[in-house]
Amino acid sequence: MSSDNEVRAAGGDVPGDTDAVWDVIVVGAGPAGASAAHAAAAAGRRVLLLEKAELPRYKTCGGGIIGPSRDALPPGFALPLRDRVHAVTFSLDGRLTRTRRAKRMLFGLVNRPEFDAALVESARAAGAELRTGVTVSRVEQHGPAVPDRRTVAVVLGDGRTLLARAVVGADGSAGRIGAHVGVELEQVDLGLEAEIPVPATVAEDWAGRVHIDWGPLPGSYGWVFPKGDTLTVGVISARGDGAATKRYLEDFIARLGLAGFEPAISSGHLTRCRTSGSPLSRGRVIVCGDAAGLLEPWTREGISFALRSGRLAGEWAVRIAEAQDAVDARRQALNYAFAIKAGLGIEMGVGRRLLSAFERHPGLFHAALTGFGPAWRLFARITRGTTTLAEIVRTSPVARQSLSALDRRPARD
Repeated sequence: MSSDNEVRAAGGDVPGDTDAVWDVIVVGAGPAGASAAHAAAAAGRRVLLLEKAELPRYKTCGGGIIGPSRDALPPGFALPLRDRVHAVTFSLDGRLTRTRRAKRMLFGLVNRPEFDAALVESARAAGAELRTGVTVSRVEQHGPAVPDRRTVAVVLGDGRTLLARAVVGADGSAGRIGAHVGVELEQVDLGLEAEIPVPATVAEDWAGRVHIDWGPLPGSYGWVFPKGDTLTVGVISARGDGAATKRYLEDFIARLGLAGFEPAISSGHLTRCRTSGSPLSRGRVIVCGDAAGLLEPWTREGISFALRSGRLAGEWAVRIAEAQDAVDARRQALNYAFAIKAGLGIEMGVGRRLLSAFERHPGLFHAALTGFGPAWRLFARITRGTTTLAEIVRTSPVARQSLSALDRRPARD
């Protein structure tokens, strides 16, 4: 796999740098971007996928693949699973520890560099062209760089300009495309993570089991995800007190008996959720995944949101590329936004309410999952993908009443 820089160093021309217009340009080759590129290329369109890093590259992420993520993968995609989870250990800030077990697999675990690279290869196999080591400085939909109103100019960091009939932004919540669209973000959280190599005896003890700790900071929690001879250990909490979040991670690692092992990687990142009315498009440019602020607010689970929104973005980008005028392009972009809001948007709304309740009553959540059979079974159904939080609230009067009661209940635990 060659980058633009590698091609130029060899004295050749960068492929595709002609006056021809791409049908779809996707910016960012994470799960959202790779899914968008696959969907558009599978529809027979000329697709260019741009990524600023070289692949594979590390991404701070637990790497949990729940049912909705699995169901949104390209046809025939082989998940590079490192472990299959059948048990979950829950604790409340290190206390009241209990392990729940399931007969069938709850979800799988992947290393993000392997998973992301495999998704990109799937997009390439569908016909998308990949260029790595490419930075996008801006997009333009008007002005001298745009030959007609059916095109978008993607201006690269080295000054070159690429043209497309539609652009999909999947370059992260701090990327250029989201800023162009005007994405508005409200909930910002800080995640810290360590990849800890462990001896075989320790790895064996963790095989098939994850640990979830409801943390000491409002809305915080920690996790341990086993991946063979490495444990991914992390915590997340609202941005604003990085020192306290760091202490939580250090204390969590120490309580687990892992303080004596040197992390191979220590990293951090910010997760950002969109406001409910934030735009998802501007002209012939649409956004998906983190670039759109699409994330489950309570668990901050983002892979399934990236895969699902990316696939939708690729499908609707094809329609936008086919639009003959600005009115039709806007209609298709609004249809994409409606599809996102009708599905992922509703899930995010439920997640916001759950996060608010969890911030005030973490003990109730812990008690329900560890001591109330129906709550544990719902957890298992959600992780396996047979239902969603939004579907449960929509169809279950008991769930709606319980959530409403939590909304009204003052914090006591």
